[in-house]
Amino acid sequence: MPVLQTNLAVHPRPKSTKVRPVTEFELIAQLKPGLTTNDFVVVGAGDDCAVLELGSGINQTLLKTDAVVEGIHFTRDTAPERIGNKALGRCLSDIAAMGGRPIAALITLCLPKNYDPDRVFGLYRGMNRLAARYQVAIVGGETTTSPDTFIVSVTLLGSVPSGAAVLRSGARSGDAIFVTGELGGSIEGKHLDFEPRVLEGAWLAQTGLIHAMMDLSDGLAGDLPHLLTASGGLGAELHASAIPLSHAAKVRAKSGDLAKPALASALTDGEDFELLVVVPSRNAVQLLDQWKARFPTTRLSCIGRITEQPGIKLRDARGVRLLAARGYEHFREE
Repeated sequence: MPVLQTNLAVHPRPKSTKVRPVTEFELIAQLKPGLTTNDFVVVGAGDDCAVLELGSGINQTLLKTDAVVEGIHFTRDTAPERIGNKALGRCLSDIAAMGGRPIAALITLCLPKNYDPDRVFGLYRGMNRLAARYQVAIVGGETTTSPDTFIVSVTLLGSVPSGAAVLRSGARSGDAIFVTGELGGSIEGKHLDFEPRVLEGAWLAQTGLIHAMMDLSDGLAGDLPHLLTASGGLGAELHASAIPLSHAAKVRAKSGDLAKPALASALTDGEDFELLVVVPSRNAVQLLDQWKARFPTTRLSCIGRITEQPGIKLRDARGVRLLAARGYEHFREE
């Protein structure tokens, strides 16, 4: 039997005379020290997936859950097939970021009392299409009532060769930073219709060249700091001209006076579901050449380097400055 470990007594909830709203990541940071664990856990909370050792000796298990909520991740008039693609695709993107293979999913539905069954059938059509492409079995779940909001939660099980999961914590000073695809403007449709980089993530892990990897769901400016923190408090210098801007970001930048510049969209919009990849600088050209041969229609761009000094800097025609932009974060007051 595994030994159950808990730190709840060591890290009691701080006493406070009034309730202070905290952001998503502040809340996670406060909860993490008190989470229970056991001998099956190789990597717990804090990476794209949990990694579990269940005794096979050959493969380790990846575990991930994610939810999409009406009014936050999609609107009431969004086609249900697209909601299904997004709900499952978000978890697939996290499996990809660990270099893993997805296996099976459980689906929890929270439905308002007056829900339309056709909407649920459409949701499953979207999930099943994506699941079939990556040989994912949908093996059950739970259905419950929601007061007035349509919510879909997906729990996904995956597999990775023992010891081969690519974590956020392996970056080193001097490493090159890459991203797949293009960034920004996902609200124009990509956030619903994206293709998770499952094949690309597995291939990147198999090259043996990767130090760290994560998926980009909260924007480059929001996600990169998590990788840097996990890697010991490192920093990064990004080259503005090298960041791959999507066509949608460029079009939106020209749409009116209140529109973001395309670069700002690429840094902060979120829900790109591309991969952020860190590789030793000596292997950067080798990786890029191999990538072009394997994935000729998908971009892989070197956008900067890891630095010893903490913080993220942006280099452009005006020089080098600290990056003030932030990615998306739930519960943050604007």
